[in-house]
Amino acid sequence: MQHDHGWLAERFEDKRRHLHAVAYRMLGSRAEADDAVQDAWLRMSGAETRGVENLGGWMTTIVARVCLDVLRSRKSRREEPLETRAPAGIEDRDAAINPEHEALLGDAIGLAMLLVLDTLDPAERVAFVLHDMFDVPFADIAPIVGRSEMAARQLASRARRRVQSSPEASDADPSRQREVVAAFLAASRSGNFDALLSLLDPDVVLRADRAAVLASAGRQGAPAVAEELRGAAAVAHAFSGRARGAQAALIDGAAGAVWAPGGQPRAAFIFTIAGGRIAGIEIVFEPERILELDIAIE
Repeated sequence: MQHDHGWLAERFEDKRRHLHAVAYRMLGSRAEADDAVQDAWLRMSGAETRGVENLGGWMTTIVARVCLDVLRSRKSRREEPLETRAPAGIEDRDAAINPEHEALLGDAIGLAMLLVLDTLDPAERVAFVLHDMFDVPFADIAPIVGRSEMAARQLASRARRRVQSSPEASDADPSRQREVVAAFLAASRSGNFDALLSLLDPDVVLRADRAAVLASAGRQGAPAVAEELRGAAAVAHAFSGRARGAQAALIDGAAGAVWAPGGQPRAAFIFTIAGGRIAGIEIVFEPERILELDIAIE
């Protein structure tokens, strides 16, 4: 049956963070991602939903089509290359937002990866992002890019080869990110200080919001943190023998970790990886900020 507008709006809000994460990876700009998601909603709100079995997949498809149009328009206008724009995630959308927090979120998939993605053909980029970052089947990708399923598979394969051949983007590879984060969590739980040091960049920076600092003071197994720590030794000491309750998770599409008692995320650990090592960690404990993140516990 046809769903009423209010019901559809509620389902859209439930999926908004995921849809924004998809759009951001396709477009490389949080402002453009905001616009794309809003444009997608305008299309959804007037669409016939009778017979839609997978509402989340249907919404992702519409967002992907909007992004593909934006990418094609951008290419035809020969807009300025990505590297001449401000790094994604630090647009002045809201002066009240902590710019360092926004920068770390933007770095979650890496500016290097965004630069490489920006060199791909629009259809290649859409196919690669949907399949390799969000596990969308090629059968669903094919109609979005207007190709056969086999051709969509070839688009993603071609894009994957270009991404993998770029040393600048290797740190943004989801599998490599997972390996680094998993090794870090294992070393933290076991108290293997040397292993922690080997995984941390010498100049690593750890930042925590105020709620995280207060919580760590009295929670067994949580990293004892200050609002900011610098250097591999200091960060390794903060995590050694701790983080026992942390679980691997995808945070805004990048490898991270969460503390989620009862399956409800209460704290998020956002990692920035550079040169195969962890160059930045942000601990988010403020409930409002947790709600802003697209978190998928693995």
